[in-house]
Amino acid sequence: MSPVATGVIGIGALFMLLASGMPVAFAMGLVGFVGSCYLISMDAGLSIMGIVPYSTTAAYNLSVLPVFILMGQFAMYGGFTKDLYRAAHKWLGHLPGGLAMATIGACAGFSAISGSSVVTAATMGEVALPEMKRYEYAPSLATGSVAAGGGLGILIPPSTIFIIYCILAEESIGKLFAAGILPGLLLTVLLMLSVYVQVRHNPRLAPPIPKVSNREKIGSFKGTWQVLLLFGIVMGGIWTGVFTATEGAAIGASGAFLLAFASRRLSWREFLSSLKQAAQTSAMAFAIVIGAMIFGYFLSVTRLPTELASWMAGLGLPRYLILIVVILTLLLLGCVMESLSMVLLTIPIFLPVIEALGFDTLWFGVLVALVVEMGVITPPVGLNVYVISGVARDVPLEVIFRGIFPFLLAVMICIALMIIFPQLALFLPGIL
Repeated sequence: MSPVATGVIGIGALFMLLASGMPVAFAMGLVGFVGSCYLISMDAGLSIMGIVPYSTTAAYNLSVLPVFILMGQFAMYGGFTKDLYRAAHKWLGHLPGGLAMATIGACAGFSAISGSSVVTAATMGEVALPEMKRYEYAPSLATGSVAAGGGLGILIPPSTIFIIYCILAEESIGKLFAAGILPGLLLTVLLMLSVYVQVRHNPRLAPPIPKVSNREKIGSFKGTWQVLLLFGIVMGGIWTGVFTATEGAAIGASGAFLLAFASRRLSWREFLSSLKQAAQTSAMAFAIVIGAMIFGYFLSVTRLPTELASWMAGLGLPRYLILIVVILTLLLLGCVMESLSMVLLTIPIFLPVIEALGFDTLWFGVLVALVVEMGVITPPVGLNVYVISGVARDVPLEVIFRGIFPFLLAVMICIALMIIFPQLALFLPGIL
């Protein structure tokens, strides 16, 4: 059997194991180990199993991941979400669907220091959903806006998906962080416009609320300076080259801790909870990365990604047609797989295709993040939807999924604009 055929069978076996309920880290590691033993030797397979876990956890560029996760945990327990939502509420609340818009805006702000869609959705859900319920917002709009807004944590730096993509694609983390800024702002506006259109079409979704004075609006900024300071120092330092992404993450985590401690919102119990949650999330992420690295080594031996790239480039089809096929494949997998696992599985396969077609890999990284964002709010997996369902226990799951649909259209429009205008992602990295 040829190595390429072995690679195809290995991918099929991986999906069968995932369908059986095996954790994705173990499934990828098992297929990679067995495949390497078959194609090379048992000694080679055992050597890979011994070397990869150590080399992965000891990699300097991966150390940025748990530190950014810790920064997000300190920010969450420090109550930064309440300050962001209060400010967004004062400025946007009087507009049609203003509280839902405020939720999306606050999610965008918190995403800039959390890097996680799940953390953003969960923390913002606890703050925003009771407020929207108090003003009698439709449950579908309220929960849908939080789930969709939480997805901005995947696109707005410091995104964990960006970090993993950069490691796989050997790209600059700082440049990809810069590439995500304008698309992140664009998607935030599109999600808000989606709320506006829905409420204009059906005003019963969001009853109007009283306006506030200009003094209250200006005063609401008082609680947002921590987020602006953290984002400015961390991202500014990375983009200007003052420190590396790993050093920036450490500075951000330390800053988030000090700000939360100084505001007297971070108790000893919450401090320990932050460390525990960050450790659990990091351990899960590293297990998946280790499994993916073992599987990726097996794929490289089969030469499947290289052969696939050569075959697709030689088809003579328009390159944008092939790109759309790749995006649709990623979207389909994103609907049934957890986002980190999907990226680790597919990028080693599709990245050579993208490079062979002449597309910019930074730009493609932003497209991948957008597709992943659709995956976290799309059934049947839709991780953010289940997170919100856990917060809003009185809202049926099907109501939340129904409220998500208009926001999916907004993400699709953003993807289309990214394809038509690639400079949306490439402008800022180009001037750094």
